[in-house]
Amino acid sequence: MKPTYMLSLEDARRIAAAAETEARDKGWAVSIAICDAGGHALWLQRMDGAPLMSAAVAPEKARTCVLSGKPSKVYEDMVNNGRFAALAMPVVPLEGGEPIVIDGNIIGAVGVSGVKAGEDAQVARAGVAALITQENPA
Repeated sequence: MKPTYMLSLEDARRIAAAAETEARDKGWAVSIAICDAGGHALWLQRMDGAPLMSAAVAPEKARTCVLSGKPSKVYEDMVNNGRFAALAMPVVPLEGGEPIVIDGNIIGAVGVSGVKAGEDAQVARAGVAALITQENPA
């Protein structure tokens, strides 16, 4: 058997707080979603002023990362480069989802939606970094 890590509610709070801080510091209103290793929702918040649709898109970006083990940008790039078959995959091909990897294992993901794609990803990476830094202090 192989031991595994699991995200706790406290982990989700830490990730969300860091992501929200990044968004607020930049003046961005976004939705932030966090899912576990099975793609199940642990956290969803829509900041004041975030687009209504962002609350539906953010969880799917996170789920995409868990299903694939890759940032959701991989699929956006595939489509943008003409690989339209990626649109038939059960993923959201939009940048802004980032997997959470501990000891080489995907334990969850963060999805962010509401601003430009690269900005969504920046907010998601800030959330992931808050957990990774806490798990692996310098």
